Amino acid sequence: MQYGFVLDQRRCIGCHACTTACKSENEVPIGDFRTWVKYTEVGAFPTVRRHFAVLRCNQCTSAPCVTICPVTALHKRPDGIVDLDKDVCIGCKACMQGCPYDALYLNDDTGGAEKCHFCAHRVEQGLKPACEVVCPETAIVSGDLHDPNSPASRLLAEVPGAVARRVEQGTGPNVFYLGAHPATLEPGTAQEPDMYLWSDRRLPKVPLSPEDEARFYRPDARTALDVDHKVHWGWKVSAYLVTKGIAAGAALWAPFVAFMGADGAVRDYLPELLALVFLAVTNVLLVADLKRPHKFLSIVLRPNTRSWLVKGAWVLMAFGAITTAIVAARLLGLHALADGLRWTNLVTGSLTAAYTAFLFAQCEGRDLWQRTRLLLPHLMVQALALGGMALLPFVPDLRLALFVLAMAVVHHGLGLFEHLGHHETANARMAAALLPRVPAWPGTRLGAFHAGMATSTAAAVLALLLLAVGAGAPASLALCAVLLWGGLFLYEQAYVRAGQLPPLS
Repeated sequence: MQYGFVLDQRRCIGCHACTTACKSENEVPIGDFRTWVKYTEVGAFPTVRRHFAVLRCNQCTSAPCVTICPVTALHKRPDGIVDLDKDVCIGCKACMQGCPYDALYLNDDTGGAEKCHFCAHRVEQGLKPACEVVCPETAIVSGDLHDPNSPASRLLAEVPGAVARRVEQGTGPNVFYLGAHPATLEPGTAQEPDMYLWSDRRLPKVPLSPEDEARFYRPDARTALDVDHKVHWGWKVSAYLVTKGIAAGAALWAPFVAFMGADGAVRDYLPELLALVFLAVTNVLLVADLKRPHKFLSIVLRPNTRSWLVKGAWVLMAFGAITTAIVAARLLGLHALADGLRWTNLVTGSLTAAYTAFLFAQCEGRDLWQRTRLLLPHLMVQALALGGMALLPFVPDLRLALFVLAMAVVHHGLGLFEHLGHHETANARMAAALLPRVPAWPGTRLGAFHAGMATSTAAAVLALLLLAVGAGAPASLALCAVLLWGGLFLYEQAYVRAGQLPPLS
């Protein structure tokens, strides 16, 4: 059984009755929407036509929001409806990154995610969804798509040419459109105005350059009305990528510090202490980014084992446990055991650095993040640069500085490849074009992408030069470390934000 909708855009008059009924039935907050009507104007004066598209959750067969949700708040019911338990949700916002249709929103009053659930409370009573009941043109038809005799199935059989949105994502959408203009269903193809019909935009339009606007947008199509969706992952996620990289990188360098002339406490304790401190900061950032931080233990107590948020939590716990065991072995005088555990920690350190690549791969709405074969080695390179630079003020070894510079240069090259390389989808190509358009901080014209990579590379060059001329004092090398970390943070700001900017509706 699979409930779904057929939206007959040949009949839709754009009256917004479905939106209003949905808001009333489900107490949707002002400014948020479970279903909405998009207006797209196609043509040139005087032959212009306004096309409508009713947009909503697609009740996907393979719903990425269900897969990525770490606490099973989202689930696929036996009748095919993708439902959400609002009381269980921890407000991690991962489902909003996983959905390629922008169908979920965050209720700022409760801190939980919400979405269209097919008016399941009505369906269970034998009633139709509220939006279908109020549509004056019967443009909304629901039914069991697995039942050939349901109204929705009969309409699909009688009228050829039904299409679904973004089928290339492999989600198996169960909302089909009849007579919809392609420009209304393919996000990022219609020109974006500075303001919408009847109102200002809640959020600014996508900040493409004029050249990129000409490359991505159809010259004959213009979005007249749509719903703006927020960028939900911000600076805390960018900072988490940096602090996690420092922690992992310090552990990855730990077995080799003895070969760099380090001795005493620096050799025996420093890598693990750095790893534990920055792992603690990482955990604080992850919990602080939740809209319901008091529920963070749900990731452990009711885990969705398919989610890489959960698997990542396991990785961080294993990494923290082994790193703590190394320190404990040192304190007990078991130095041979501690040295052996350092080599074991190369595995958990590598997983700590790299698991985010698998998490981002589950974000079906963010195509820029889904190049796992590129992102995974890139995260490893970043970790080696971040952790190596953290050790350098205490282990002023020229070979370590040279390797850190090599990693910074490779990071620079991989970043440029993210921007200039080939991307499979229009969503990813637009996000890549937007990388240099993300500001380093609000109100500045300085781009975070190029400024971040230039800063990190320059910091590594400076550290190497200071050591080469014998001026590598700990304070100056610590400044280089801070500069490199800051440069990586700016790069992550550009990468995380740019991936969320292309429209999905």
